[in-house]
Amino acid sequence: MSAPLFRRASFLTSAPDLMALPNESTCEIAFAGRSNSGKSSVINTLTGQRRLARVSKTPGRTQLINFFGLGDGRFLVDLPGYGYAQVPAATRAPWGRVLGEYLRTRRQLVGLVLVMDIRHPLTQLDTDLLEWFGPTRKPVHALLTKTDKLSRSAALHTLRGVRHALHAASSCWSAQLFSSLKRTGIDDAETVLGAWFMTNDALKDTDRR
Repeated sequence: MSAPLFRRASFLTSAPDLMALPNESTCEIAFAGRSNSGKSSVINTLTGQRRLARVSKTPGRTQLINFFGLGDGRFLVDLPGYGYAQVPAATRAPWGRVLGEYLRTRRQLVGLVLVMDIRHPLTQLDTDLLEWFGPTRKPVHALLTKTDKLSRSAALHTLRGVRHALHAASSCWSAQLFSSLKRTGIDDAETVLGAWFMTNDALKDTDRR
């Protein structure tokens, strides 16, 4: 189910605030991460489209909530990056409020993909985000990107540490290695995210009975 599903992704809209979120959405998986963590590249890699999500070398470029439709009310959601100091504080503050409100209150959100540069995992900002999101009791799957920058042994060592920290916080939080450049980790990510969509479909079927 998962691979063909993600390949159907197409851009729908960019929302500057919660009032502009699409009403036709019934199920969403959001992608969050520090600015320049490789979030847009991850979305492009998973969907097999080079330019679906805008990739910029300028951190802090994504300032809107971008929705990519998969059909049947399912969406991948690219959230604004966080933590880029050169963006003026007056501009960062509204992003943070919108990001926090979306993560805590969006009923259609079924899971969060946390994208982290493997060389800088679980920064204070990442930890703050997880603490904010934790009370929703929804799953988190961390993608440790740019693994091609480390040796295999160093990458696995970092992965073990991140998995331990996430599991200590919640049994439904997980992590894996990912490289958009080398195209590694795609199948594992598709399996996890596809299962989130399938679980949501099963719950909806149960509610209808």
